[in-house]
Amino acid sequence: MSDRTPAGQFLDAAIGLLRRLRDEEARPIAAAATMIADTVADGGRLFSFGAGHSSLAAQDLVYRAGGLALMNLLAVPGVVGVDVRPATLGSALERVEGLAGTVLDSSPLREGDLLVIISLSGRNVMPVEMATRARAKGVKVIGVTSVAYAAETAPRNPSGTFLKDHCDVVLDSGIAVGDAELTWEGVSAPFAPASTVVTSALLQAVMATAAATLADRGVEPPLLRSGNVDGGRAWNTQVMTEYGDRIFYQH
Repeated sequence: MSDRTPAGQFLDAAIGLLRRLRDEEARPIAAAATMIADTVADGGRLFSFGAGHSSLAAQDLVYRAGGLALMNLLAVPGVVGVDVRPATLGSALERVEGLAGTVLDSSPLREGDLLVIISLSGRNVMPVEMATRARAKGVKVIGVTSVAYAAETAPRNPSGTFLKDHCDVVLDSGIAVGDAELTWEGVSAPFAPASTVVTSALLQAVMATAAATLADRGVEPPLLRSGNVDGGRAWNTQVMTEYGDRIFYQH
């Protein structure tokens, strides 16, 4: 029986989006996972970036129990999250030309590394410049975006392109333009965003595949364990010691 409550409708919508990822994004998920496994095996470092709420999915990959220890957050002050005041400052900074390049130039990113860039719309200056400048440095780029924005909105950066146009692999979240799954009588605006749920699940599917890919090659994936289970902290200390030159969040 269908649940027509707002909660039921939202959960049904989210489940539908996740099923689409499973059925339609298997190939790019595998390609992104292979690229991550190659980077780990070849001695490269992993980084993730997202602006505003897209940063939630980026942060979900970093220092995470069950996740790869080598994933580092590429943070841009004022852009990561909504902890700045006013919160609208972060949105404004996404449109500042040159900021992404300055961040990359002062970051540890180097040739042979990999950067995951998350931007729902992919239309602003920050993600496009981040991708183009990173690739110019010899960094592989995985873009996580909604391809629908490229068809239904105009780019908001000087190149006239979208994030999807500057990536080695593109993961399409399938989120509709506007990121609101529900409408309701008496409510003027659509509501109930699903991009965080879907994007996080999409990236965790990639990371799970990357870990299994490494194991299939005979390479122990550098995974973290929960610090709240017996032996977890000792395990994590060993992993961080072994891979300390590729982990930047502990320094």
